[in-house]
Amino acid sequence: MNKKTALISTGAIGALSIGALGLIGNYFYNLALNPNTSKDSIFGTPEEAKSTSGEVLNKNVDWLLNKSNFSNEYIKSFDNLKLHAYKILNEIPTNKWIITVHGYTSKGLDMSGYAKNFYETGYNVLIPNLRGHGKSEGSYIGMGWYDRLDITKWINLILNIDENAQIILHGVSMGASTVLMTSGEDLPYNIKAIIADCGYTSVWAQFSHQLNVLYSLHSFPIMNASSAVTKLKAGYTLKEASALKQVAKSKTPILFIHGDKDDFVPYSMMEELYDATTSPKEKLTIEGAGHAKASKVNPELYWSTIENFIDKYLN
Repeated sequence: MNKKTALISTGAIGALSIGALGLIGNYFYNLALNPNTSKDSIFGTPEEAKSTSGEVLNKNVDWLLNKSNFSNEYIKSFDNLKLHAYKILNEIPTNKWIITVHGYTSKGLDMSGYAKNFYETGYNVLIPNLRGHGKSEGSYIGMGWYDRLDITKWINLILNIDENAQIILHGVSMGASTVLMTSGEDLPYNIKAIIADCGYTSVWAQFSHQLNVLYSLHSFPIMNASSAVTKLKAGYTLKEASALKQVAKSKTPILFIHGDKDDFVPYSMMEELYDATTSPKEKLTIEGAGHAKASKVNPELYWSTIENFIDKYLN
């Protein structure tokens, strides 16, 4: 084989390799971040997908839709998406607000149990549908990264209603990582505390974990290819979407909650996030709880810890 032929062969192999990686990256992008693609290979059933926000009870959904006197609220995102949230004003006037954020492939309605509990504790409640979920527009799942900017817009909506609002951010699973990513932004003094229930450290770390669990594959080169496709289609890379980097900039007190039997978002991630946080912080382990099951396994400890933590920072 002469030099010219060898170069052509090498170039062809390289082109084929790049093409194959592109196809692989696109496959995993669609699997993980396209909201219109079935997630059965990740969760098994739609019911398991809903559980990324915890236990969803019909009685709580009925309360939200038929008894809470909610209103529909909308904002425009920085990239011109129409985003939706449920707003519930407490029957007893208050300046205490909770923004409670759902998990991966879930929706705002699936946070109805948390919303009801916060409402009964005396809060006004805002429940966003994250981009690509529920009634919100979006052609990709933001995994918390662009969602953090959306949350700051929801904060501004509350402040336009009540400039003296005292706002708590609460999230479960992807919702937890969303509020943790929000923590690193320049937030108004009205944000008093953050509760993060079973959040992941970064999108790269979470997807790498699932790649290994589901397919017994290493992150290289699949994660690299998937990240490149994500940058092309969604505008962000999987490595930049990091809750770890954001909590290191946080000035807001954060309570971390995680079940020690969580095998979807590894329990060890709570320790990493806690160690990286520079603001006031606490952590709670719920023994025997799987992913997003902390409030079900030990509701008394879950809610009393949240209440005691919040009380330290409300005026």
